[in-house]
Amino acid sequence: MPHTDAIVVLTTVASEDEGVRLVRALLERRLIACGNLVPGARSLYRWQGKIADEREVVVILKTRSARLETLQAAFGELHPYKVPELLALPVAAGLPKYLDWISGETTLALA
Repeated sequence: MPHTDAIVVLTTVASEDEGVRLVRALLERRLIACGNLVPGARSLYRWQGKIADEREVVVILKTRSARLETLQAAFGELHPYKVPELLALPVAAGLPKYLDWISGETTLALA
């Protein structure tokens, strides 16, 4: 298996519109190659001493580990939540053409 620096980043937002805004902004900055919106999630979590039960949209982002630090900074600016979820999961393997595409779309040298 060839080594890859591809990662999958998970986050959530309150609505599809928020997700579209976030993903488009990250694409424009070349911080991600792709973002998938998965509506219909139900999140239960503890927040400020109470248990919250909310509908959310899961956002799955594909990028490279080399872009993670800049992506984290962008979340501080662009993500609508005060404490956004940002979990980066390493990709162990994938189709070489797809991994090359992720790399190409998140390279700073491109326009």
